[in-house]
Amino acid sequence: MTTGRGLAAGLGALAVTEAGVAVALTIAVGWSWQQALDAFVVTNSVMGVAFAACGAVLGWHRRRNPIGWLFLADGLGHATTAAAVPLLQALHDGGAPLGLQRLAATVFAWSWPWSIGLFLPLALVLFPDGKLPGRRWRPVVLALIATAPLFVLELGTSPQPPVPGLPPGYLTLAGYDALSPLWTISELRTVLALALAVVALVVRYRRGDDVLRQQLLWLLLATVTVAALVVPWSFVAGTPVVVLFAIPLIPVAVTIAIVRHRLLDIRLAVARVLAWVLLSAGVVLAYGVLVTLLDRFVSAQLGRSAVATIVVALVFAPVLPRLQRAVGRALYGDRGDPARVVSRVGEQLAGSGLAGVVTAIRAALRVPYTAVATTGEVLAEDGEVPEEVTVVPLEYGGAAVGELRIGARSGEGGLGTADHAVLALVAAPLAVAVHATLLSDQLQASRERIIAAREEERRRLRRDLHDGLGPALTGVALIADAAANLLTTDPARARELLGALRGEIRTAVADIRRLVEDLRPPALDDLGLVGALRQRVEHLVRRADGGALLVRLDVPGEVPVLPAAVEVAAYRVATEALTNVVRHSTASTAVLRLRCAEGDLDLEIADDGPPDGPWRPGVGLHAMRERASELGGGFEAGPSPEGGRVRVSFPLGAP
Repeated sequence: MTTGRGLAAGLGALAVTEAGVAVALTIAVGWSWQQALDAFVVTNSVMGVAFAACGAVLGWHRRRNPIGWLFLADGLGHATTAAAVPLLQALHDGGAPLGLQRLAATVFAWSWPWSIGLFLPLALVLFPDGKLPGRRWRPVVLALIATAPLFVLELGTSPQPPVPGLPPGYLTLAGYDALSPLWTISELRTVLALALAVVALVVRYRRGDDVLRQQLLWLLLATVTVAALVVPWSFVAGTPVVVLFAIPLIPVAVTIAIVRHRLLDIRLAVARVLAWVLLSAGVVLAYGVLVTLLDRFVSAQLGRSAVATIVVALVFAPVLPRLQRAVGRALYGDRGDPARVVSRVGEQLAGSGLAGVVTAIRAALRVPYTAVATTGEVLAEDGEVPEEVTVVPLEYGGAAVGELRIGARSGEGGLGTADHAVLALVAAPLAVAVHATLLSDQLQASRERIIAAREEERRRLRRDLHDGLGPALTGVALIADAAANLLTTDPARARELLGALRGEIRTAVADIRRLVEDLRPPALDDLGLVGALRQRVEHLVRRADGGALLVRLDVPGEVPVLPAAVEVAAYRVATEALTNVVRHSTASTAVLRLRCAEGDLDLEIADDGPPDGPWRPGVGLHAMRERASELGGGFEAGPSPEGGRVRVSFPLGAP
């Protein structure tokens, strides 16, 4: 690892040193800026430093990625060429041997073509992980490597000297001009190589995830910019050399994409560039068409160019905002149109529920991940969870009912202000939907518990009737038959059997009474809720440990007629709570309070026993809580500063 980093740093430093030597020699030979520019010293120095520096950074951080080493080779080629031209001039001015001068010219001619013909296209094809886009690209890479020497031959064998008046290099061809068709093929091959690299990037973009697409956007933007500037330079005479200064954009973009692709929101930059490029193309096209038409149909004295300029300006002035919105929608979705997003969410709520909502939000905002969750449970989600997730709380009636989780777009540290504005509008109806979903789930769970409790009660009744009352009645019938058979032949034995019959009947009656009391305490029908509670309280005078216990009943003078379910639940909760006081508390007094107010029946059992920490929910507490929940009531139980306390509230409207 250290050796690889040292080598990368050393090669990068070598290229920078060569560029420095090129600058020093240029000054030494007295060249002007224009002379250095025309001799490609400036452009090659800039490209050499850019490629070598970026290659060193990649070699330092991504040693196993071949792109860094390709960039280092590219930078060394450009930097070597940059230093060779002023060196040739210095040797010529100093009267150096001709062979040495031609050697410098040869180095100039044969160094940099490898950079453009092989290293750069190959690096683009391998971007960003150093691997091919697929197996089918292997022949493409082999063809790229095999044809690279053609471009090198085109530049290296040219008999033209680097600078007029200086000697040419070695390995030149006397019939160079006769091979112009071959050199045209070479130029087309280089353009095709760069085009294939762009195709590879597009293929990766279509197949890649959000992170890969974020990386590719950096390079696609740089590559399109460079291609738009450099391709005309290759085919159009008179194109200024300064367009080559765009080439360093590629290694810079590649390095940022591989090492720090989240540096900034590249999508915003792409949106702006695309908008301006499309607008500029439209303006140029319209301007050309108008000038042609005016030249054909309008007299030259009317100033056709000025008229065309004014018309184009008036026509395209309002186009940029609309074009910007269209490009922004392609990259950011409908975040600039909150009403549209809310409308889509409403449609999904009415049709597909939360699953459709998260999909609609993700598509509308062009984000990689969307989810709606409650505490410990994800209700619906869509996409893959990225590194950065923004949480938007969902509140209903001032209470939190859940949260909306939005994954940040690749390359963004979070959501923008426009995104938050949209989500603030979406959160309100979504909170209502989540609240309704939770209520529906709770209602379903309550129904399931009620059904399960009912079935358990039926099972218990069946078991008691089958195992207890059934055999008892069968025994009664058998004894009665035996007594009837012995009534005339053995009256004494018959009387004994009738005595046993009375005992069996009493047992059966006791079983029936027990079953009836389990279904509904008879005291409620005989005495009412208050009377039944008073009767129960009168029997509680001692705790389980033998200590004295005083239980007071605090009830109103009159209690309205209560629903049967509320009566039973209130009685069961009260007796269970008092039983817990007798069994588990060391209290000396307890109070049972009953109130009817605002359509609710409020029941409280409080004692003065010392609190022993939080209560551990047992069967009794669970049973009380379930009875309150089944009727839509509230339940609280636990220690208080005065002792233990159980509170329950039943709505009197409960069926």
